Order: sequence, then C-alpha cells, then structure tokens
Amino acid sequence: MRAAEQSIRLERISQERFIQAPIETVYDYVTQPDRWHEWHPTSLSADTGTTGSVTAGARFTEMVDLLGVRMPMSYRVQITRRPSEFKTVFTSLAVDGSIHYFLRPFNNGTLFKRILIYETELQLVTLHERMIELSGIALDQLKHRLENPAFV
Repeated sequence: MRAAEQSIRLERISQERFIQAPIETVYDYVTQPDRWHEWHPTSLSADTGTTGSVTAGARFTEMVDLLGVRMPMSYRVQITRRPSEFKTVFTSLAVDGSIHYFLRPFNNGTLFKRILIYETELQLVTLHERMIELSGIALDQLKHRLENPAFV
C-alpha cells in the first residue's frame, strides 16, 4: 500500500431524530437538495435542475462550506424509495462519501436516521468531531423546521 493510501480514513456518523411530522412530509422535504441549505449548516446552495424530490440516477451539485472553505460537491442519487429510504453518493476535491436516510413511522410522526460515510486525505485532528457536531445541528434544525410548518 502506498503512503497516501494509508492516510485515507473511512468515517461513519449515524444520528437520528424523532420528527413530529408525517413520513411523506419528511421524505419529500429531505430529498430536495436545493432546500438542504435551509437546515444543514454546511450547505450553501444546490442545483438539481428540477423542482421537488430528486430521483434515482439524478446528478446534482452542491456548494458547501467545509470548515470555512467553499467547495463544490458532485452527487449521484442511488436509492429513492419513497417514503422510507434515500441515498446519494458524493465526491469533491477534499472528501468523498455517501449520505443515507432511513425513515419509518413512529408515534404519529417519523423516526429519521441520517448516516454519513466519508473518506478524506485531510489530516485535520478535529474534522470528525466537527462533522458530528454539524450533523447534530443539521438534524436539530430539520426537526425544528418540519415541526413548525410556518418555516417550510
């Protein structure tokens, strides 16, 4: 194995929230990347070329703020099973990976699970901890938006 290959680490962040909203409402909202900036702190904008939820096979771009650096991300949607599952893979100059959503009805609402798997050659000691923190903020903001329909 080359030295560069040894420095790449695969990281996984899995978090979930109970959202007091119908599963279809949650699915339809989170599968619109052009609205991710409304709830995810690293998302600045996305261009899907469409309105509404993206479909399997779709490609889109997103501009993110990764620790103070603006960076374009390229995505390809792999799974769209409304209303229970959505997965997209992404690539950029600094980080590659996947975002996988699992949704299920629970107590008159939705249990929403987001799994982020990523790999990077960046040697930033605090990167993983910061990614966990940002994921938590994102899910808290998502919950707030969907439980307060005036914001959606």
